[in-house]
Amino acid sequence: MGYYKEALKGISWMGILRGLTRGLALIKIAILARILSPLQFGIFGIATLVLGFLEIMTETGINIFLIQKKDNIDRYINSAWFISIIRGFLIGFLIFLLSPVIANYFESESAVYIIRLISLVPIIRGFINPSCVKFQKNLEFRKQFFYESSIFGLDFLLTVIIALITKSENSLVLGMIFSTILEIVLSHKIFSPRPKFVFEKEKTLEVINRGKWITGAGVFNYLFQNIDDLFVGKMMGATSLGVYQQAYKLSTVPVSEVGEVFNKVTFPIYTKIEGDKVRLRKAFFKTLLVICLFVVPFVIILFKYPVEIVKIVYGDKWLSMVPVLQILAIFGLIKSIFNSFFSLFLGLKKQEVVTLITFIGSALLFFLTFPLIKIFGVIGAGYATIIATLLAYPFVIYYFFKLTK
Repeated sequence: MGYYKEALKGISWMGILRGLTRGLALIKIAILARILSPLQFGIFGIATLVLGFLEIMTETGINIFLIQKKDNIDRYINSAWFISIIRGFLIGFLIFLLSPVIANYFESESAVYIIRLISLVPIIRGFINPSCVKFQKNLEFRKQFFYESSIFGLDFLLTVIIALITKSENSLVLGMIFSTILEIVLSHKIFSPRPKFVFEKEKTLEVINRGKWITGAGVFNYLFQNIDDLFVGKMMGATSLGVYQQAYKLSTVPVSEVGEVFNKVTFPIYTKIEGDKVRLRKAFFKTLLVICLFVVPFVIILFKYPVEIVKIVYGDKWLSMVPVLQILAIFGLIKSIFNSFFSLFLGLKKQEVVTLITFIGSALLFFLTFPLIKIFGVIGAGYATIIATLLAYPFVIYYFFKLTK
């Protein structure tokens, strides 16, 4: 059975979804950047760093496991929900408990409250129905579009309204909380079966055992994406962190989102054709070519007109991000190509390869970031991301040919 039509439809719907959500995200940031200061964005950035780290540290790979299963996944839904809820409470408790220590590390006592507030997010997320993965697994991307766009739309509206009223960085977290509550309601109303909170030992252990490599890959991928933030926040303060994080988002989101659209569509397709290596290779190279055709123009625009883009999106007070924006635009191109290989490796059920490569990239970034920030300042963090990714590329190419020959 061919999957060309399904892939084309999926890419179209996911492309529209990503375009809509990232367009709204850009408008949201443009509004908030005129309400909140770089320092406030930096404080919020500290909270999201903590949330992201603990979520990744306890990642079970539930969604990857459910998509990779070729038989009916309904019998695993209860176990997946049980794990998700327990994990959510664990993360929330740890964030709340460690909030003073984290704020002290970044020398920002004002971050304690927002860190405690964001501890509610993983607890609430834990109650989302795992059956929601069926849209992606069954290549029903049209339905996924309406499902995800409604959630993101609510997040956009609530965050902006609360920010206009409170003028506080807490509005960013409150928007996350209310949109997650909507996602819980929709996931239980739309998807079946609805899970029950029961402990099924064998199935639970199977999910955890299969997802252990996803946990490892997630940890190292998180480190790769955030080691630079940790060094910038510690060495240069919350204001510099806010500027760097927004430059990172503005420069990498347009190009990485294109890759994400294709990866989300191609991953379940790769899983279905994993036995035919010739077909798999052809599908991958076609995908990679199209990704490059979309990504390169974004990079050129960001690199050539950074001042104009920053003024339009953020305003004059954010012009200090221009130099790092140009550096990170190049990184976005390199990373979007890099990540396309991971989608293929996961389709081949080679989570351990993804874990190994992300570990190598994270280790390289760790050793490069500190000295380059010392020499070049914030721009040095951008240099470190590019060099670390390029040095990890030989390992990606090696495993690609090994697994698809």
